[in-house]
Order: sequence, then structure tokens, then C-alpha cells
Amino acid sequence: MPAGHGLRSRTRDLFARPFRKKGYIPLTTYLRCYKIGEYVDVKVNGAIHKGMPHKFYHGRTGRVWNVTKRAIGVEVNKQACTCRFDLYRQFAFCLILVSCLNLKETVRVSIRDFVFVIDEFEVGNRIIRKRIHVRVEHLMPSRCAEEFRLRKKKNDQLKAEAKAKGEVISTKRQPEGPKPGFMVEGATLETVTPIPYDVVNDLKGGY
Repeated sequence: MPAGHGLRSRTRDLFARPFRKKGYIPLTTYLRCYKIGEYVDVKVNGAIHKGMPHKFYHGRTGRVWNVTKRAIGVEVNKQACTCRFDLYRQFAFCLILVSCLNLKETVRVSIRDFVFVIDEFEVGNRIIRKRIHVRVEHLMPSRCAEEFRLRKKKNDQLKAEAKAKGEVISTKRQPEGPKPGFMVEGATLETVTPIPYDVVNDLKGGY
């Protein structure tokens, strides 16, 4: 495990450019328009150091809440964490001793003798909405709502056709039911029975 814990630690492969995708950045990246409320994917471009988000947001999907001259404001959901501190047993023993004896003198304890362990764990459904500004080189339009837009367009078309015919239809998605039954005709039945076990024949080598 590496010793460094910096902002870009463990990002050698995470921020690396894909195969045959190095070099200049296409102009489409800068000419693309983003509107407030759209979904975008945060994909860090390792060649652009300005406006680079933290490695936590790499691969996340968020919504645009602000558009500036060179950057886009993205709102990303982040799971909250709380910390639980466990003290080393020597330090706990000193605390118990001080509380039991009710000492009035100050007890000095060296921090080198004790170890603080931080245990992080996720808290239920507590979600924090983080608002960050990211440059356009590190963003790309998300396709998470593409299926919804296509289905909405198709439903509008079906409703228009049904209205022209004077019918009322339901555009709700229904689970796929079981396959319909059918009758098998022209099939011949063959009865297969097991052969009784014969010890003598088995000793001779079988059938």
C-alpha cells in the first residue's frame, strides 16, 4: 500500500488517458452547450490540470446547477460517513483510574503511547448534495436519461394515434407475462422403461 495520501494519490491508472486517445482535445468538448438541469458524467482528463475535480467524483453522475465562463457547476450526491474513535487500552485504563480515584492533579500522558483508530461507516440513507465547479474538459453529457426520453416520445406518438382512432390506451410499462400455451399435434409417444439389473450379465461385461 502506498504511503502517500495526497489529493491525487492512487490515480496513476485512474486518470490515465485511454489507448489511442492521447494528444489534442477535440473542439466538440469546448463547443458543447450545457443547460441547467441536464445530467452530466464527471470523467477526469489527466492532460488538463486546471479545474480537475477530486478523484472521488471521477465516474459520478450529477446535474448541472450553474454555468460559468469556463466551468460547469455540478451537483453530485455523496454518502455521509461518521467516525468512531477507539482508544488504546492503556489510555482507557488511565481514564478509568483517574475517574475512580478522582485525582485533582493533572495526569500527563504521552501521545506516543496510544493509538487512535478511526472506523468509518456509512449512515443509512443520509445523502449530502455536493456542489462543485468542474471545467468542461472533465465533463461529458450523460446518457442515463436517454431511454426515458425515447420512451416519452414513443408514448406521445401512441397517444396521438389512439386519439385519432377514438380509443383509450395505457402507456404504463407492464411486466412480461408467461408465454402463451399451445397444443402439440402429430407427435408420437414412446414409452421408455429401465432394463432390470442382471448380476450374471453384469459379471460377463454388461449388455
